[in-house]
Amino acid sequence: MGYIVIAPVGDNPKALFVGMKEFATEKVYLLTPPTQRRTAEELKRKLAEFTVPSEIKELHGGLLDEMFRLFGEISRGHDPDRIIVNVATGDKMSTCAALSAAFAHGLRAFGVENDMCILMPIMKLSYYNELSDNKMNILKLLNSKEYISLTDLSRKLKMSISLLSYHINGTLKYKGLKEYRLVEVKEEGKSVLVRLSQLGGLLLKGYS
Repeated sequence: MGYIVIAPVGDNPKALFVGMKEFATEKVYLLTPPTQRRTAEELKRKLAEFTVPSEIKELHGGLLDEMFRLFGEISRGHDPDRIIVNVATGDKMSTCAALSAAFAHGLRAFGVENDMCILMPIMKLSYYNELSDNKMNILKLLNSKEYISLTDLSRKLKMSISLLSYHINGTLKYKGLKEYRLVEVKEEGKSVLVRLSQLGGLLLKGYS
């Protein structure tokens, strides 16, 4: 049984086949912007010659948002321990986006240098495994454009302000959403306001 390989399509398609020599491959997901669709189709044809099934998934809109969304979609359909990400196949931006998404999901990833595969130091634990249901519910009610007071958030979640504060600020022993950099917090007078950070928004893309 081989790996499920996620590969952004970009400047270095040759790296896909270098990776396949090192990691037995069961299926490949080619994540491509519309401008690289032709390259993705050519890779799909070459993979078929090796009897390796592949699926093209187009990236529409913001690169980071879409990369996190597609990583989440693929991760939900397969055992994460069988997924590996080849970040060497993309251009600079898609490589960075794929590596960030791999880190957030706790997926193994590797690059290619001088025709050699180099595993990236990514821990198995993902953000999603670290966050409780309560923390995820808090994130889902926030947005990145407007702050909301803890009082209003408490009312919407039907959660006490003290428990809400615990999930946002954490303790010496347990990290809160603020320390994970998933929310931004500020004070206005006696009110504490919170909103979703950019990273928090990306994580929600991968979760939904």
